[in-house]
Amino acid sequence: GEKYTDFGNIDPTPAILKFPIKNTAPVLKWTKTTIIPSVSYPVMTLAWEASDLDGDESITGINIALNDTNNYITLKGGTRLVTLRCTNFNSANPVMDILVNGLEANMFSEKLSGIKLDDNNHIYVQAVDISGAKSSFISLPDQGSNWYVKKPKGKLLIIDDYTSGSTAANFYTSLFTNIHSGALVSKYDELDVENVKLPFQSITFLETMKLFKYIYWYTDTSPSMDLAAVSTQKYIQSGGKIAFSMVFQDSSDTFPFDKSYLQNFLPIDSLGQKKPLNFLITGATLMPSFPGSGYPILKTSSTISWVRTYGPNASSSNKIYDLTSNQLNGNIGFIDNTKTLFFIGLPLHQCDGNSGAVQQLL
Repeated sequence: GEKYTDFGNIDPTPAILKFPIKNTAPVLKWTKTTIIPSVSYPVMTLAWEASDLDGDESITGINIALNDTNNYITLKGGTRLVTLRCTNFNSANPVMDILVNGLEANMFSEKLSGIKLDDNNHIYVQAVDISGAKSSFISLPDQGSNWYVKKPKGKLLIIDDYTSGSTAANFYTSLFTNIHSGALVSKYDELDVENVKLPFQSITFLETMKLFKYIYWYTDTSPSMDLAAVSTQKYIQSGGKIAFSMVFQDSSDTFPFDKSYLQNFLPIDSLGQKKPLNFLITGATLMPSFPGSGYPILKTSSTISWVRTYGPNASSSNKIYDLTSNQLNGNIGFIDNTKTLFFIGLPLHQCDGNSGAVQQLL
């Protein structure tokens, strides 16, 4: 090739290309499903999205705080979802467990302080990267909104899963206020699952249930089947006891229903009818399945829609009530062998034809 000669001159105006070296702070935002209710018990699940232009792997810590951003706990940088749960709510200084990914098995080693019971609260989250750069704190709820955290009053939770007016709620308020000569006044709580929607409901709802030793869950003809299916057995395994007063309408596109779905949370082998009775007229009798059992005789006090009977599993449960009427006969109530689950397939507020019998049952 051509001969090369080096004259040793230096270019007085060389080309220059500048590369800025600057770290970018991470950015946080809540997921679209993280919507906090205005009122709840001391359990909440929240999730966020975290990003960093220098690579998401450069995020090394997530700071989380309650009410005071100077008093935070640092979680691992990859954390994106937590459930906060307060179980020592009778303590002078209550703290919250941090369940990473909503899992009991992933409980963080430190407790989060700062929760204010029977008061408004705010949750703050911040991301920190490997250089120490920090995102702004994001807040839940938004500034100007409130999250009021109720302290449980006692061991009993009444779950209102009833959409048809206030008749049922008024009945149970009166019943639990007067039961045992007022022994439960200001000692039980209520949760309206039809009107209070919790974020990440399958997690938050179960952990809320576990704050209580006993649950009474009453419904109309379209109960929250998904919640019952995912939470009932886990709640019982945690040491709780639960009683249901439930009616199930016929299966439809808006309310899919079959035996296998019920078997997720009830000890049954069969349904008494393929389709429920459209209307059970007033005056049907609920007789104790075994004489001398001590259960009171109940009588329906109004017409009830979508009634069916059940075949409880003989090895894991015992019959409690049999329905007797000119329209329909068969088992309508049972209890499991461990006496941790009671079920009756009628709305009890419509079964008080023998005045005071429902109060005697409960």
